Amino acid sequence: MSAGQTTAAPSPWAVHRPGTRDVVLMAVAVVGVSFSGPLTALVATSFLAIAFWRNAAGAALLVPVLLGRERATLTGLRPRDLTTSVVAGLFLAAHFAAWLPSLSMTTVAASTALVTTTPIWTALAARVSGVRLPGQVWAGLALAVVGAALIAGVDVTVSLRALAGDGLALLGAICAGGYMLAGARARTRLATSAYSVVCYSTCAAVLAVAALVTGTPLAGFSARDWWLIAAITVCAQILGHTLLNLVLSTVGPTVVGLAVLLEVPGALLVALVLLQQTPPLLALPGMVAVVAGVALVIRAGRPQTPVEPVT
Repeated sequence: MSAGQTTAAPSPWAVHRPGTRDVVLMAVAVVGVSFSGPLTALVATSFLAIAFWRNAAGAALLVPVLLGRERATLTGLRPRDLTTSVVAGLFLAAHFAAWLPSLSMTTVAASTALVTTTPIWTALAARVSGVRLPGQVWAGLALAVVGAALIAGVDVTVSLRALAGDGLALLGAICAGGYMLAGARARTRLATSAYSVVCYSTCAAVLAVAALVTGTPLAGFSARDWWLIAAITVCAQILGHTLLNLVLSTVGPTVVGLAVLLEVPGALLVALVLLQQTPPLLALPGMVAVVAGVALVIRAGRPQTPVEPVT
């Protein structure tokens, strides 16, 4: 190791090879977020209301964890330490505002594939900030995104509405990149529960204001819709986003974003069962490319340092 290198304070945006624990947590998270698109498509109420309740309920469910098991992590924190978590919440609100409407404009497969191009944007941001990424990382990212494009490409000539939906999903990916990058910064100071509570609460507050401005009701739903929203909260928000927030500080936002690309084949299977949406012909080679790209990036990531950030 050269004299100019240090293992004490690695960049929160660097690519790190996940350990066994991280792999297991990301696998569970991918299963959770795979239900997000298909379950959302089944809810009869507005996408804005769904996004509000999954974030508000997610924050509420994590408060007991924060005030119980992780209460000690609040010692010494200053208000400015929460600023990056608020920024992450704003990006998350923008992500939902762009992506959720796309689910009704294009297919679940296309929307999910495009919104999971997030690692491209996180990798570019990391490179601009000075983080050096191996060539194998860029090759893996390219391969994974090509795989996602194979799955989504069937929609390109369908209609202008589908194209608009694809564009919103892509915007959602960029905003998700901002959410992960800000989250990686926040997690160097905050425990998972503290970061998630602030982030989700900020997101819910922004969405509540948006609902008020647009006259979107946040209550009065059928029992079926409330149960679906509860399922989305547990699967996508708690098992999905929160577990990804947990590993964000150890593997970096690009690896987390790339792992979420595995949501694409998962969502295809869920959509096939719940919505009877037949996967496009290029879905199989696309899924193979996504998995191969993820494997390349993980192999290229440098081993984690022995210094553990707060968890």
